[in-house]
Amino acid sequence: MYVSFWLPTVVLTAALAIKLPSILKLWRDPLLRAVGGLLVFACAVFVFAAPKTIAWTNRVTGVPNIAAPWVYSLITALSASWLLLIIAWRNGGTERSPQTRRATRWVVSVYAAVVVALWVLFALADVPVEQIRDLDTYYANTPFMREEILLYLLAHTVACSITARLIWNWIRTDGLDAWLRWGLRFLGVGYATNLLFSAAKLTAVAARWTGHDLDWLNTNLAPSAACIAATLVAIGFIVPHAGQYLQERWLVRRRHRSLKPLARLMRTVTAGREPFALRATPELRLILRETYIRDALLQLSRHLDEDLRARAHDAALALGHDRGRAQALAAAVTILDAVAAGERADGGGGAGDGDGVNTSATGGPNGQSGQSGPYEPSEPDTTYLLREIQAVSEVLRRPDEITAVRVRAAAPAESVSTHD
Repeated sequence: MYVSFWLPTVVLTAALAIKLPSILKLWRDPLLRAVGGLLVFACAVFVFAAPKTIAWTNRVTGVPNIAAPWVYSLITALSASWLLLIIAWRNGGTERSPQTRRATRWVVSVYAAVVVALWVLFALADVPVEQIRDLDTYYANTPFMREEILLYLLAHTVACSITARLIWNWIRTDGLDAWLRWGLRFLGVGYATNLLFSAAKLTAVAARWTGHDLDWLNTNLAPSAACIAATLVAIGFIVPHAGQYLQERWLVRRRHRSLKPLARLMRTVTAGREPFALRATPELRLILRETYIRDALLQLSRHLDEDLRARAHDAALALGHDRGRAQALAAAVTILDAVAAGERADGGGGAGDGDGVNTSATGGPNGQSGQSGPYEPSEPDTTYLLREIQAVSEVLRRPDEITAVRVRAAAPAESVSTHD
């Protein structure tokens, strides 16, 4: 029992910690306030519903079973927060709509009245024997306490049913983010499991009314269902934020790794190492690598051969590549040729790419022989290279494709030379 109470408390606290910065920063947002209230009340329910806390509350106040109306009040407030959250969600998180304000006032008024009624009924009831785990069934036939138990369970059941139905309707709508959809699924299952808590409690109480004993539903099944439900609800709030955060980090790291071939090639242009910051965030490391590559490409621009790029583009299309892949392959061929040309201009000789592709097959940096494709010979255009460094870097991982394009792009030049 103790594990089942502290486990959802830990998960709910983690969800609250994740949401707390946004709640404090955007406190005027009713949607965030509703989420914060829900998580606070959910944590409070499991803290004060634990058997040790119940005994402590009764002992500190000196009133037998006073923990009962207190826990019932927290459960009722939690039920109200579910409805307020749904109201804020369905109305886009705005308080300007008269319908939204009216629905909010109605929920607050009704559930506040339920909380007041719970305390009035407890004051009228005679409950002298302390019950830590099975109060609901023990006092199921006690005047006023019977009504109190039934009241909080009905309030909980109504709120849970409405919330679960609306969430499952929302899941079926189009255009939802994948992580949000998974979060809603956890919430939907969580609220459906919460209905099992109410059903178990009501069945056990009704059994006492008819002279039967199904107390195990109250002492065993109901607490377990509540703990599972709370854990699923907490996960439902965590998944969209944690999932989106991890996905973004993974995409940034993947983009950083995919730029490695082009960054390695650019070291032959800058004759220096790529800047590296040990304590930099993944986002900053990506920016540093992108900046380094673009600066190196600008240094290389005077050696770019637009005629070669046009022929390489036509060759890639002829080999069956789609237009986007053909552009990237043509750019890669042009960059490799420019690197080799730059090394020759600096007196370095040989190829600079180091991947086994022969850079001399296409001629010098300013060759004008061959057929013109969609690119007319002109001043070097670095727009595509600077914008699509990701695609260019990815094709550098396929030297066999680059070699095939270069050989086909060089064929016209070789045939003209043989004829002459």
